[in-house]
Amino acid sequence: MDIPDDIFTEPDPIDADTLTNLGPLRRLAGIWEGHRGVDLNPKADGPEQRAYYERIEMQPIDPQTNGPQLFYGLRYHVHINTPEEEIAFHDQVGYWLWEPATGLILQTVAIPRGQVAIAAGHAEPNATKLVLTANRGQTEYGICSTTFLELAFRTDSYRIEVDFHDDGSWSYVSDTTLQVRGRDEPFLHRDRNSLTKIAEPDLNPWARIVREAKTKPGK
Repeated sequence: MDIPDDIFTEPDPIDADTLTNLGPLRRLAGIWEGHRGVDLNPKADGPEQRAYYERIEMQPIDPQTNGPQLFYGLRYHVHINTPEEEIAFHDQVGYWLWEPATGLILQTVAIPRGQVAIAAGHAEPNATKLVLTANRGQTEYGICSTTFLELAFRTDSYRIEVDFHDDGSWSYVSDTTLQVRGRDEPFLHRDRNSLTKIAEPDLNPWARIVREAKTKPGK
């Protein structure tokens, strides 16, 4: 990355309408459901495969800056259930971020079992596929876990591949490489699903304020 001499001055002006500046992430905005999820995870007796239902909400946030660096993004919440259980099988929150100037895409991941990650990739604005990765031990795009997870189910890498389809749906395959305590070989934990939109996204907060102000009498 080329770091400018001026690391403090933010871009001016900044377009407040996130939905029109999301590049390839625009196709993720909205509320989604997937009924054909498949999870492969490690158990004491060997790998276990389970089916799951998934709901993902992705809503636009206001533009974000690191000095001259500008991101547009989506705040997301993933909620997954299996047919066998009432409680959530998996819960996840974070952000998908797009840097128009470089094509950088980030996914931040936070799960309520004491683990966070930042995965990174690059794509063109009209891309139909996204590939992002994160690796343990990196300080830029890495993985951080609790002591228990680090010692018992160490996550060495994370990779997610997203495919956008002509009918407006999208699908993903996520691979997490785990080193399970007491096992000689790494375990490939895989999740995959296809998502269909059930609701459109909202406007991001600042864009809503600007648009409402423009529609008031006398404006």
